[in-house]
Amino acid sequence: MTTTVVNESKPKGWRGFLFGRPEKPYVNPYVGGALLGVVLFLAFFLTGNGLGASGGLNRYVVFLEDLVAPEHIDRVAYLLKMAGGAKNPLDDWVVMMTIGTLLGGFVAGWQHGRLKVETNKGPRISVRTRWVMAFVGGSIMGYGARFARGCTSGQALSGGAVLSVGSWAFMFAVFGGGYAVAYFVRRLWN
Repeated sequence: MTTTVVNESKPKGWRGFLFGRPEKPYVNPYVGGALLGVVLFLAFFLTGNGLGASGGLNRYVVFLEDLVAPEHIDRVAYLLKMAGGAKNPLDDWVVMMTIGTLLGGFVAGWQHGRLKVETNKGPRISVRTRWVMAFVGGSIMGYGARFARGCTSGQALSGGAVLSVGSWAFMFAVFGGGYAVAYFVRRLWN
């Protein structure tokens, strides 16, 4: 009987610095939920605003649109509020929060040894199909977030925390829609 030895050496150089850290276990979900509540409270207390992401991403898109077609921005009331005239769409708290979220996620992933390039998918679909489905689902979710005037963090966390009826209706719709669609996309994961 022969034994094959797999060389599991750590990556060298900058790849080793980024990707060579040992993976640590996830935080207890109850502790994570409590910490998220503390962060939400501090966001309200320190900035007067809750948490949200789609507004920040939307402002990046409006910034690029303003570079290409500023006359269009000045004609659309929704866009005019963000970037009309000499107004900079990136001059808003949610833009900095979005940058902080990305940087914080990167640092946390690095600290806990979870930085890696991978595609999570079920065994019955290809990587390409998974990416196409992720793009389609993300596009629908992005459109829905703007249509609903906020994403799950803005509507559910921030709006739900202040007992906004619209935010609670949004979350019931998200969960209901998720359960309704889950049956039809289950083969992508099983």
